[in-house]
Amino acid sequence: MSRIDLKTAPSVWQTQRLQLESPRPEHAAAFAAGVAASMPGLAYVAWGLRPRDVDWARRFCEDDARSMAAGEDLVFHVFEIADGGWVGRIDVHTIAFEAARGEIGYVGDVRRAGRGLMREAAGAVIALCFRLGFERIEAMSDARNTRAIHFAETLGMQREGLLRHHERDPQGQLCDMALYAVLRP
Repeated sequence: MSRIDLKTAPSVWQTQRLQLESPRPEHAAAFAAGVAASMPGLAYVAWGLRPRDVDWARRFCEDDARSMAAGEDLVFHVFEIADGGWVGRIDVHTIAFEAARGEIGYVGDVRRAGRGLMREAAGAVIALCFRLGFERIEAMSDARNTRAIHFAETLGMQREGLLRHHERDPQGQLCDMALYAVLRP
């Protein structure tokens, strides 16, 4: 697997209820609004701890677009087809090309929670990864983040272990990280 394989990913595609799009600066306003609405639930996301504006979101989208163009990451903004509303952002990062492995991350708009939209999108991104040649998709989460752990489990990921004092949390304290993964079927 190589960076070239990632460059073959579609820039716009659909699932039954969703449209996934590679990041563009035009996504910034919806991204910033979704993050702002969801801040109380972003306690485990370092960039989710303080209010973010559209300029921050635009720079974030531009950085994501550059990493996609370079074949370094996969990033998609997710929109509901029915009304065009922003559902969330999903990325596959920390890619080990030689091992055909990457780590999935996701943040969803809390105002659209409870209908399985992010699960549909994340499942579609995982399926895309396997079509692109990935053998393994991982999810790592602060072991205290029960929502993220439950979400990984609903995606069919299996818990593989606990990495003790593995990272610093957004408050600067060492925390344990739960490791989940799903393998190519």
